[in-house]
Amino acid sequence: MAQHDFNIANQGFPAFRADLNNALSAAASLSSGTSAPSTTFAYQLWYDTTNDILKIRNGDDDAWITLFTFDQTNDAADIRIDGVAIASTNTSSGLTLDFDRYQNFFVTLSSGANTLAEPTAEAGNIGQTGFIIFIQPSSGVAGTVSLHTDYETAGAAGITVSETNSAYDVVPYIIKANNSILLGTPQLAFA
Repeated sequence: MAQHDFNIANQGFPAFRADLNNALSAAASLSSGTSAPSTTFAYQLWYDTTNDILKIRNGDDDAWITLFTFDQTNDAADIRIDGVAIASTNTSSGLTLDFDRYQNFFVTLSSGANTLAEPTAEAGNIGQTGFIIFIQPSSGVAGTVSLHTDYETAGAAGITVSETNSAYDVVPYIIKANNSILLGTPQLAFA
């Protein structure tokens, strides 16, 4: 972890070499540190080691913009588009969607039965809308989806997803109330 002002001052050789190595170390580590670099530049990258967030300095050099949030324990990252986190692909068959953290979800189904488990934190997100994109496995038996009782469909019919390998099915949702997520009609078999 290194930070540097990226200003290589006029100096003798040993000090110049040390200063240059420190600047290169800072560039290679994305100016990582527990606090923002004291000297900043437009479009500079900074890895916030306290919160595991990669940020970029805006063009006016007066604010940081969050690019990615990292989960160093599980070697995963969350991507943000227009300030909204996009969920990472989930490849388990016990699927728990976190509506506090994400608005849209990419869910890679396992062959056979998959269950959307009881979601987390939908109580504070009433009115939130988004999409759940189910991705069928690339080979083998297609995945099916069953629902926890917090998920509701028209006529309590559940949802049927496509049976084509590698197909993408798009399901819209709206959080109506705590323990009540309304699922729309799936748009099936995007390829």
